[in-house]
Amino acid sequence: MKKLLFAAVAALFLTACNGTQQPQWEYLFNGYDLTGWTRVQGEAEFVVQDGMIVGTARYDTPNTFLRTDREFSDFILEFEFKVTGNLNSGVQFRSNIRERDGRVHGYQFEIDPTPRAWSGGIFDEQRRGWLYMLTFNPKGAAAYRDYEWNTARIEAIGHEMRGWINGVPTFDLWDDMTCTGFIALQVHSVYRHYRRFGGEGSTVSFRDIRIMTEDLERWATPYSGEIIHINAVHNTLSPIEKANGWELLWDGETTNGWNNAQGWTIENNMLVIEATEGEHLITDRKFENFWLSVDFRITSGASSGIFYLTDANGDGPEYQIIDDRNNPLATERRTLGSLFDLIHAPDDKPIRWNDFNTAWIKVRGNHVEHWLNGVKLLSYERNTPAWNEMVNNSYRHRDVPNYGNLTQGHILLQHSGRPVSFRNIKIKELF
Repeated sequence: MKKLLFAAVAALFLTACNGTQQPQWEYLFNGYDLTGWTRVQGEAEFVVQDGMIVGTARYDTPNTFLRTDREFSDFILEFEFKVTGNLNSGVQFRSNIRERDGRVHGYQFEIDPTPRAWSGGIFDEQRRGWLYMLTFNPKGAAAYRDYEWNTARIEAIGHEMRGWINGVPTFDLWDDMTCTGFIALQVHSVYRHYRRFGGEGSTVSFRDIRIMTEDLERWATPYSGEIIHINAVHNTLSPIEKANGWELLWDGETTNGWNNAQGWTIENNMLVIEATEGEHLITDRKFENFWLSVDFRITSGASSGIFYLTDANGDGPEYQIIDDRNNPLATERRTLGSLFDLIHAPDDKPIRWNDFNTAWIKVRGNHVEHWLNGVKLLSYERNTPAWNEMVNNSYRHRDVPNYGNLTQGHILLQHSGRPVSFRNIKIKELF
């Protein structure tokens, strides 16, 4: 009898303990009215129907947001959403209203039912634009289900922000611009003659909106490294980048570690080519196997390049940086992302002409890859008969002994005479 009594007490104790281990969710939407929420900025309609918040697009009004009256800092947020009529939407978090014009600004968890399929990416509304595009994560881009209910999860703890759709990770972002703000549901503005983002009457619905603000470290999803991690704090290394072996090639303030700085200036944490005459900027060190990451922005008609495995004279493979639209030299194997004068990069590439783009160059032995904004543009093998034949048939490289076959070499940024800006120059040596 005593044994049975002890077992019963133990079971009750374990049940009580397990109960304390459950996450403490708070529902932000009560299911029957919009208490705790306020519409701001636009005139699109938000109503409650059958336990859902339904936002309906209308013409001739800007982006409309239904914001929480409360603000939140660190949290885990979950919700379900469904879109009809191709309507672009999103969920703002750590967002605020700008005093000078009343515009909502801050992080937006994108809802994008268009063929671009960037649902689950991060757009910085009314500030910096795209911080995490789904070109960086094709598997995450495929997670959204059109015209069905989708589940979403956002974890924002300190500077680390991560998200999921239907259990699939969509973004992994490190940023420090805003730590506190409201949560808001967006109905995007729509236009009569432009239906990419939906038309009048298109809807986006939300339900089961809940948040957790306590004991977050216990319930946060363990880091897996499954998707690309993006650091939006310029010229720094996040803890994850450091742990993964990345290092800064440029400190954001000086030209330490580089030679030939004539014609280059440092402005707003950017390396900028401005003078019509100057030198190519080249690293002191040489590198052998590596991932190189460089953010760049070009101006109209500009041309530049990122050289790698190059000698001190600048004779080495070049990742071409050029304005394909306005520079007459941007032909055949001399377009943006191409291996200059040797291999053409696809014309259909994810370029942002008026913003920064991220070039990745991967070198492991004789295998080399060029990437742009998370999309691989081309790959090739060096030190092969086919490579040497291609070089010998090249107008620019055929007279350079052993071109492109160095075991190790410098990184070089080309001076071109027209403004081109660089930042976030990082490298990870591969062993």
